[in-house]
Amino acid sequence: MTEQESAKLSKSEQAYLWLREKIRTRDYEPGHRLVLSTIAQDLGVSVVPIREAIRQLEAEGLVDYEHNVGARVSIQNRAAYFETMESVALLEGKATALSVPHLEVGDIARAKELNEKMEALLSDFDAETFTELNKKFHQSLFYRCPNSRLVKLVYEEWDRLDYFRVSTFRYVPERAKSSVREHRQLIALIEAGAEQDYLEKVAREHRMRTSKSYREQFDRNLHF
Repeated sequence: MTEQESAKLSKSEQAYLWLREKIRTRDYEPGHRLVLSTIAQDLGVSVVPIREAIRQLEAEGLVDYEHNVGARVSIQNRAAYFETMESVALLEGKATALSVPHLEVGDIARAKELNEKMEALLSDFDAETFTELNKKFHQSLFYRCPNSRLVKLVYEEWDRLDYFRVSTFRYVPERAKSSVREHRQLIALIEAGAEQDYLEKVAREHRMRTSKSYREQFDRNLHF
């Protein structure tokens, strides 16, 4: 959104968009308390538009209001993320296994190239770039899946993940190194002609490890 477009919005609309982005990017994690006076000070407005914005977010299920506590970022958002991540693991694992018999030499080479770029980023880590390369890596292995409906479902769940967070690797950067190593193992299994059921299991568990690492990081922060 341009500054000109932003200027046309009311203060409550601007506050709504600002808060929604904070929640989406996990700057405000699930359970984070939304203090009206602090937010108003950050945005240079009164608490009235902040209150209106929070009511809208509450109506959308992104914010919960607790008696004697106030507004907090909904923990249901977190639950939905983990449910979606599990769906991605199941769907993507199956799509990858079905795609493997149709992969060409160039597809494998492309996957290796992308993983090498991800590995190069480990020394000067950029979570957003790493995430985009990660998506391209997995896409290169499942896009030849003959079940087009299954591929469509994978992309739909990817879109849901994009809604819930910008990049898991932003919060668990240590997971990136393991992810690159697991990518190499997956490629090696494909080149070795591993059975489809086993490839599906490996691809699924790879995705679930990322989800688990984020869950563990979140729980540590919650109890800090």
